[in-house]
Amino acid sequence: MAFGWIDAQAEQRRRAGLVRTLRPRPADSPLLDLAGNDYLGLAHHPEVVEGAAAAARTWGGGATGSRLVTGTTELHTELERELAAFCGFEAALVFSSGYAANLAAVTALAPHGSLIVSDAGNHASLIDGCRLARGTTQVVGHADPEAVGKALGTHRGAAVVVSDSVFSVDGDAAPLDALAAACREHGAGLVVDDAHGLGVLGEGGRGAPHAAGLAGAEDVVATVTLSKSLGSQGGAVLGPARVIDHLVNAARTFIFDTGLAPAAAGAALAALRLLRREPERAARARAVAGALHAGLTAAGLDAVRPDAAVVSVRAPSPGQAVQWAADCRTAGLAVGCFRPPSVPDGISRLRLTARADLTEAQIDGAVRVIGETRP
Repeated sequence: MAFGWIDAQAEQRRRAGLVRTLRPRPADSPLLDLAGNDYLGLAHHPEVVEGAAAAARTWGGGATGSRLVTGTTELHTELERELAAFCGFEAALVFSSGYAANLAAVTALAPHGSLIVSDAGNHASLIDGCRLARGTTQVVGHADPEAVGKALGTHRGAAVVVSDSVFSVDGDAAPLDALAAACREHGAGLVVDDAHGLGVLGEGGRGAPHAAGLAGAEDVVATVTLSKSLGSQGGAVLGPARVIDHLVNAARTFIFDTGLAPAAAGAALAALRLLRREPERAARARAVAGALHAGLTAAGLDAVRPDAAVVSVRAPSPGQAVQWAADCRTAGLAVGCFRPPSVPDGISRLRLTARADLTEAQIDGAVRVIGETRP
C-alpha cells in the first residue's frame, strides 16, 4: 500500500511518547502564555496591530509575487532600511520567514568546495541550510570556539561558521567574541542566527552581534526573525551590502518565494519603532527571565540559567514532560514542551518564554503552577 510505512512510523512515535498534535487556540484564551515567543509583549500592542491593518489597507492582503517581480513594496524597503540601521548593519533583506532567511544565508554563502562549521546545538533551520548547501559541513561541540578553530585549521579555502546567538532549547548564549576571533584567525565568515537575541540583548534590544561589537563587520552576517520580539512574522538577513546583493542574486528562498505579506511588514516596522522608543522593554524581558529562573530554582526545579528570555526546566522523560505541560495547561498556564528529536541532547524540557509585559503576580503564579504540577 502506498505510504504504508507512515503507519509504522506513527506507531513508533506513539510508543516513544513523541506524538505531536495541533492545538488551535482561541482568540480570547484564558491561559497565561509562556509558550509563545512574544518576548516584548508586542503582538497585540495597538500600534503593532494598526501597523498591520494600515499596511493591508494600503497594499492588500498579500505581496502578489516574489520579491524580484512584484513582491517588493516601498514598505519592505523601509523595513529593511530601519532594521539594518537599528541593528548596526549596512544592509538588510527581508524574507517570508526566519527559516527562509537562515536557508538563504547558509546556502548562498557556502558554495561548492567551502567548509561550514556548525554548532551541535543549532536550530533546525541552520541545520537544514547546511544540508542544502554545496559546501562540506563539520559539526562541532556546543559553544566550543576551540573546536571551531581546529575545524577551520584543517581547511584551505572558503569557510563559514554558523551559530545561534541564543540557543532555543536552554536559552544559553554563544561565545560570539571567541567565535569571531577564531573566524578571523582563519579568514572565515561568521553567520549568527539572532532570532532569540533581537529585542532582548544589546543596547535597547539591538541584538547579540551589536552587544558583542560585531554589528557592521565586513565578515559577519546576522539573521533575525520578525516573529518573536517584533510580534509579527517573517525574517531578515543583515550584513554588508555586497553580501545582501549576493543573496538577491543567489538565494533560492528569496528568488523563488512570494514576498512577505505587507501586513506582516507593517506590523514588524511598527514594533521596531516602538522598541526604539521604549528600549527598556529589552531589559524588562531579561529581568522577567531572571525572576522565573530564580523562583523555579528556589522551588527545587532543574532550571537552566537564562542568558536572554528563554528559561528551560528539565523533565525526567518525554512522557512526563508531556503530562507536566498538560497539567500546567489545566491549571491555566501554557508552557512549551521540548522532546527528542527537537532537543540535541535527548533531555526533555518545559520551555518558558519570558515576556516584558508580565507582572510580578503572573511570574509568581507561573512558578507556583510549575512547582505544584511537577512529575
